[in-house]
Amino acid sequence: MAKLGVVLMLFSLLTAIPWAQSFTEENWATRLEVQKETVTNLQFYFHDTLSGKNPSAVRVAEATETEKSPTLFGAIMMADDPLTETPDPNSKLLGRAQGLYGSAAQQEMGLIMAMNFGFIDGIYNGSSFSLLGKNSAMHPVREMAIVGGTGLFRLARGYAIAQTHWMDLITGDAIVGYNVTVVH
Repeated sequence: MAKLGVVLMLFSLLTAIPWAQSFTEENWATRLEVQKETVTNLQFYFHDTLSGKNPSAVRVAEATETEKSPTLFGAIMMADDPLTETPDPNSKLLGRAQGLYGSAAQQEMGLIMAMNFGFIDGIYNGSSFSLLGKNSAMHPVREMAIVGGTGLFRLARGYAIAQTHWMDLITGDAIVGYNVTVVH
């Protein structure tokens, strides 16, 4: 049995050598000289509806102590929020913000957001970018990172500035204006 193991090991080494020799410092990766980068500025409104018959965000998990926390610490929400051209919910639909956010702070309303902003209109139809960061929801202005993208936003990086346009403190429903700068 030991002889079989040695034979198999030698065979695997011998068959791997031509493959390993095909890699050199010059050809193991392809280098592409990138053209000039594009900076895109976007403005839209995010409609997060927790109430009513057809909410766009629902609680999917919570900690045992979440309801006792003034910040709902430990609550996790799944969202499929419309993105519109103006604060009016009936204005032109530009896309959807899909992902999750959770209450991650015990001393303030601090949400950790992991969202994909996908667009369905104009030249950005089918393109998306990903947002990741802390959203201090009660602050008038907050900034979050853009960490990637698809389509026209492939290899995106940048930032999003969020400002609450309207919020119902009883239901948690909110309309948030976003100004986003994406480098791609």
